[in-house]
Amino acid sequence: MLSGKKILLGITGGIAAYKTAFLVRLLIKAGAEVKVILTESALSFVTPLTLATLSKNPVLTSFTQEEEGSVDWNNHVELGLWADIMLIAPATANTLSKMANGTCDNLLLATYFSANCQVFFAPAMDLDMYKHPATKASLKKLQTFGNIMIPAGEGELASGLFGEGRMAEPEDIVQFMQEYISGTLPLKGKKILITAGPTYEAIDPVRFIGNHSSGLMGFELAKAAAKLGGKVILVSGPSHLSVDNSSIEIVRVISAQEMFHAVHEYYGECDIAISAAAVSDYRPGRVSEQKIKKDSETLQIDLVKNQDILLSMGDKKKNQYLVGFALETENELENAKNKLLKKNLDAIVLNSLNDKDAGFGKSTNKITFIDKNLEIKTFEVKNKAEVALDILNEIIYRGHA
Repeated sequence: MLSGKKILLGITGGIAAYKTAFLVRLLIKAGAEVKVILTESALSFVTPLTLATLSKNPVLTSFTQEEEGSVDWNNHVELGLWADIMLIAPATANTLSKMANGTCDNLLLATYFSANCQVFFAPAMDLDMYKHPATKASLKKLQTFGNIMIPAGEGELASGLFGEGRMAEPEDIVQFMQEYISGTLPLKGKKILITAGPTYEAIDPVRFIGNHSSGLMGFELAKAAAKLGGKVILVSGPSHLSVDNSSIEIVRVISAQEMFHAVHEYYGECDIAISAAAVSDYRPGRVSEQKIKKDSETLQIDLVKNQDILLSMGDKKKNQYLVGFALETENELENAKNKLLKKNLDAIVLNSLNDKDAGFGKSTNKITFIDKNLEIKTFEVKNKAEVALDILNEIIYRGHA
């Protein structure tokens, strides 16, 4: 959930600041990019060098910084716009009060008031401070602003008292953020079946009939669907690609027949199915058990037609939103529309091999999305990760997610 996110971590002057080194490390491990702002009082508890080393970004502490006789400005507006998420941990009673009442007297607060992203805060203070009506009012007021509180834990405090006020542990903060983001994602609770890559049809133990598909488009669709909260079954033909994501289950197959059986094992339970694989239309009618020797000038192979996986999915469709792909070289729109209707699809994604930026082996693609009402939307050339997001957004927009 945090992979690829830009997280701005604000650290204020509480004893719990010592935990932020571990927090930065966990955020980086989760795939986030992290920048850190320290208040002046936080410098008493944690060093900028430690956090800069862990985050691989300079740590900011004030509005200005001097380098070799020149003065540079740390732009709080740019920082607020850069972040996908702002996290303030620990958030002391002093900082919480300033956040709640509009006091802006340091770089961290100026950035908070400039932020256009989701803000999380993790309170940390002693028991009596945490229970004080002024603190309770600050906590309540901040949440009415849309800020998300990560509840303080209970335990032994710096004063020796036992009770509420401990900052949540770094692993609990990361888990809280992941679960919150997951719960707000549009594909949360949805099962998505995606096919990817080529299929190989054996001629003999050495040779096969195949195509140039790398599987990249299907893999990017799987990653995008998982980031949007979905549980993904990715049925992939032979591909060197892999993905490490607990929300994606990869089912590896080789032939069209294997893909057919794998697809129908999962198709009945899915909410969305996207057929991005380049499936072989034909296979050899007879597969030699031994390597065929080149004894003659010509070789004749009788081909038989494979089952049409996408057509079979359209025939058995119940409540699934079914999307196919059409890779065309002529009469592109007409052929895509015919395929959409013939195979009982809800939408089809058209690529043209006449477009130099689309097709097999490319990192980019240019698509046209056509739905069952023949509403057509054409996109500019984008990398395949962006194309995957466009496709899923079109499905979500149509209310089928």
